[in-house]
Amino acid sequence: MNGAELMVKCLENEGVEYIFGIPGEENLAFLEALRTSSIQLILTRHEQAAGFMAATYGRLTGKPGVCLATLGPGATNFVTSVSYALLGGMPCLFITGQKPIKTSKQGRFQIINVVSMMAPITKMTRQIVGADSIAILVREAFRVAVQEKSGPVHLELPEDIAEEQTAVRPFPVTPVRSAYASDRAVNEITEIIKQAKNPLLLIAAASNRHQQAGPALEQLIEQTGIYFFSTQMGKGAANEVHPRCLGTAALSDHDYLHCAIGKADVIINVGHDVVEKPPFFMRKNGLTVIHINYFSAIFDEVYFPQYEVIGDIADSLRRLTARIKPDSLAGEGYFRLLKEEIDKNVYKRTLPATFPYTPQQLTRVLRELMDKDSILSLDNGMYKIWFARNYRSTDSFSVLLDNALATMGAGLPVAIAAKMLFPEKKVVAICGDGGFMMNSQELETAIRLKLDLTILLLRDDGLGMIKWKQGGMGFPSFGLDFGNPDFVKYAESYGARGYRGVDQEQLAKVLEHCLNTPGVHLIELPIDYAENESVLIEELKRKTCLIG
Repeated sequence: MNGAELMVKCLENEGVEYIFGIPGEENLAFLEALRTSSIQLILTRHEQAAGFMAATYGRLTGKPGVCLATLGPGATNFVTSVSYALLGGMPCLFITGQKPIKTSKQGRFQIINVVSMMAPITKMTRQIVGADSIAILVREAFRVAVQEKSGPVHLELPEDIAEEQTAVRPFPVTPVRSAYASDRAVNEITEIIKQAKNPLLLIAAASNRHQQAGPALEQLIEQTGIYFFSTQMGKGAANEVHPRCLGTAALSDHDYLHCAIGKADVIINVGHDVVEKPPFFMRKNGLTVIHINYFSAIFDEVYFPQYEVIGDIADSLRRLTARIKPDSLAGEGYFRLLKEEIDKNVYKRTLPATFPYTPQQLTRVLRELMDKDSILSLDNGMYKIWFARNYRSTDSFSVLLDNALATMGAGLPVAIAAKMLFPEKKVVAICGDGGFMMNSQELETAIRLKLDLTILLLRDDGLGMIKWKQGGMGFPSFGLDFGNPDFVKYAESYGARGYRGVDQEQLAKVLEHCLNTPGVHLIELPIDYAENESVLIEELKRKTCLIG
């Protein structure tokens, strides 16, 4: 067989189901080998979107997603999605083509050093220089991708190596397991936690990467009675409808959670990664921070935990739970009173029936309509903060958002990958007009795949989050407004169904119709960020933080 055929067999051996991407001339031998493979090629309309889809496959399954591009411009279009996977801890394999490396037919046409380009943004990058090395490099790439911290790897398959003959066969797939933390480390933090007056549990990104971590977290919460909250990337690892849940850290300051943090004397930080916005509360004097993760903390000016438990998170939590008395970590009552205020003022607050909508209104409508296991895919914009804060996630990965690279343009491709993996679940992509137009061409991909998908497009004809920050700094509005197409006609031109101007009374009915009707649906809604400032007023901070 040739190198391309061996590479496809190695990918089949690893259990690969899909390859997302756009082939080019230098991939033709690989494409021919793929034609008779069990692996399904998902042709996308941009390489960046293919990378987002592969990363999402890795995020949702724990197995590396795979995507394909040609050399030069195809490879450079991967850069944003490779970085997305790196910071987000999503295992995936990026494959690119290259001109022949042993002979030259076209000089330096389209040739850049892709391996060097990928080096700072991947866990591993290699040019394959001989067909006999393909099997070991593919096996090593998959091993490296899933090792904590999981992330992207890259292999470059030159045109002549793809055609080179080889007798090598794929290597057996072997499991990758995390080490266990020492008894000494677990015993040390157990004593610290037992002596705490107001311990608080923080659930972060790595808690969402392995299936066993969630049940172990919920067991700790149920048995000990500890109150908890999450970062945006940790959202959903424990059920946010739980009576001990204080919500998600979405706002930077002056929110209810910051009142809880101010009262805590010990924070058990499970799965935190400094790629998320820094937890400023760690500057507080007298606060003890315990880092429980697969890998050691990366110290900086705002994150310097005094104690670390390094090893398999689920195992560490189970051993910790077994050492603590039932219902002994509820604190002195402050968190209970604060929880009542959160429920009253965030989740149960009466909202005016205004139009255009505020993000808070949209989260309420969607939460009431969506099943417990439904999936929201959030692009990046001002609305993401409010959905992270106000939409309670009842299941791991029921809210897919990016708070690491925090790139625009991922919302629709991520929703497509999620729907492919979970066709029985309702999937909604929530995008601003800025982010949507960065990868809106993937509407055609969704329609070609015959997916049932709803897109909620929030229109403010500008870069809303940056405008908010521009105003907050006292600058006049400048450089952030743009025009838009007629989104209903735009969606319909691809074969989707479009809806516009849905008022308060109609929205629930239209959304319910879209969620239960086959096909791709796009609902355009004007959005109003009027509550950006009012919810953060100092009066709210004083009122909540002085409870008890």
